[in-house]
Amino acid sequence: METWDVLVIGTGIAGCVTALEAAELGLEVRLVTGSREPMESNTDRAQGGIIYRGEGDSPELLVKDILTAGAGVASPRVARLLAEEGPRLVEELLIQKWGVEFTRDEQGQLDLTREGGHHLSRIIHANDLTGHAIEMALIRAVQEHPRIFLQTGCTAVDLITPSHHAPDPLAVYEPLECIGAYLFCQDAGQVETCLARATVLATGGLGRIYLHTTNPPQARGDGYAMAARAGARLVNMEYIQFHPTTLYHPAAGRFLISESLRGEGAELITQDGQPFMHKYHPDGALAPRDIVARAIHYEMLERGEECVYLDLTASGMTPAQIRDRFPYIYETCLQYGIDITSQPIPVVPAAHYECGGVLVDEFGRTNIQRLYAVGEVSCTGLHGANRLASTSLLEGLVWGYRAAHHLAKQQFSPPRWDIPPWRDEPGQVDPALIAQDETTIRYTMWNYVGLVRSSARLDRARSDLIRLAETIGRFYRNTRLTDSLVGLRNMVEVALLVTQAAWHNKQSRGCHFRED
Repeated sequence: METWDVLVIGTGIAGCVTALEAAELGLEVRLVTGSREPMESNTDRAQGGIIYRGEGDSPELLVKDILTAGAGVASPRVARLLAEEGPRLVEELLIQKWGVEFTRDEQGQLDLTREGGHHLSRIIHANDLTGHAIEMALIRAVQEHPRIFLQTGCTAVDLITPSHHAPDPLAVYEPLECIGAYLFCQDAGQVETCLARATVLATGGLGRIYLHTTNPPQARGDGYAMAARAGARLVNMEYIQFHPTTLYHPAAGRFLISESLRGEGAELITQDGQPFMHKYHPDGALAPRDIVARAIHYEMLERGEECVYLDLTASGMTPAQIRDRFPYIYETCLQYGIDITSQPIPVVPAAHYECGGVLVDEFGRTNIQRLYAVGEVSCTGLHGANRLASTSLLEGLVWGYRAAHHLAKQQFSPPRWDIPPWRDEPGQVDPALIAQDETTIRYTMWNYVGLVRSSARLDRARSDLIRLAETIGRFYRNTRLTDSLVGLRNMVEVALLVTQAAWHNKQSRGCHFRED
């Protein structure tokens, strides 16, 4: 049984940066993802940009915007850490070291844009494919690094902790620690015991527990569920950010329409062409995301309409400028018969980002020894009750870097516990049962634990999910593993975590809105 220096679970910006920096420091790294393609992640889908430095900008101004968006729950200390270290790491790592090609103006300077909640233009981008440009550069660097073993189609099933998995009953009295993970190799259909001196969760978000989401298929909440089962502390799980603008079209899924359009002057309008955001916030369409998402929700309810519209022609940009600035959005919308240079885009909100997660410190350490968490799965305290636009990529960069440099200094000893191999069950998976349970979870979360919540809705969600969790638990214990079965177990557990947190929090704040 091979022991790695570091096991990193997840290949978005946080996981890749952790792996690359740890490998640069001489550690042998195993980097795994349940996706078949290494680039499939929330990072790859990020359109808008990453925070850098604006003209006349300062860490103090950025901290102010972060704390304002966070609605009194964001940590001032953590916001300052990001504001002071983030732009430097963007320059040193993304631009200089890994060669990410951000958009530049005619003079060769980085093109700066503005998004909701920011009071000046400080965001750099690669047109409207920023995350894709970053992810391409990182995966290329990962694949070229001799000390990183990248494995796709490899689903993390459970974190290994001696308290839960060692056959020695006395292990329960030892300090809680993580010594690796059970990994399900999808092609082989077998579970491998992977031991590591340090383990890093970088599993991304949980948007797939909702009916409508911008997240990729693997964003089922796997990391949150594994961490909770292992004994990690999770906080702020009720703060789910819904992106205000995703394409409303029956064939388009929920394609993200970047906040950058509003940053460039696009206006939100009703079906009869009337702007409405001024009724809800003085910043209009550039208000924080939670306010914009709820405003759209209310307008749709009040008018009995299925969507609102985002009008980019109101920005004053010429058709050529629009095609040049937003080529990906332009081409995608055109596939569905919408020319954004002359037509408004039908949009609705969708689940986008979990602002809470596994509680970590400034180095990504959890309350479990040897276990780190970085990126969306973690809660650093940066986002509070509502994430400021374009902070997520920067947070993944900063905490991936800090976690790697911290764990490299620890000289963790090899795990000393004997861990038995995974014992699989003979029962066969019924895809119809999994599909039905997934659908039940998603409708329950969308209808009862969505944009607007109430005691009655949350009570119904809790009781329904508790019963479903018991049923799925029996199904899981008696069935041979598949990736979809692992995901289903995690989905219902994470849905309960979110619902319980929302039920306990009686105060409306940021993304968590109680109408009662």
